[in-house]
Amino acid sequence: MKNSLLLFVVLLVSNFGFSQKPTGKTETVIIQTSAECDECKERIEGALNYTKGVKFAELDVPSRKLTVKFKNDVISLDEIKKQISLLGYQADEVKADQAAFDKLPACCKPNGMEGHGGH
Repeated sequence: MKNSLLLFVVLLVSNFGFSQKPTGKTETVIIQTSAECDECKERIEGALNYTKGVKFAELDVPSRKLTVKFKNDVISLDEIKKQISLLGYQADEVKADQAAFDKLPACCKPNGMEGHGGH
């Protein structure tokens, strides 16, 4: 009887412990962007680092690679790319939102050109 009760308690505690763990996991991805300068870096990192589910975002300006660590049960990679697009930048295969791109300062556009769009 004591063995059965002990087994029941162990199983109950084990199940309770497992049910407390989150279902999603943290992922780290590298996204190729169209960012050009430190102002782009501030804009992208500033937006993403205050996005629910994003743990960390850092842009390497010379390579234009954005490293993002995020909780995939809170935000998806597609949602992150969409947010980057809405800031005016390309994110891998996702083109920059044209209206947002048009509002970027010249220093944030390839070769400082206006209306380059869809880069």
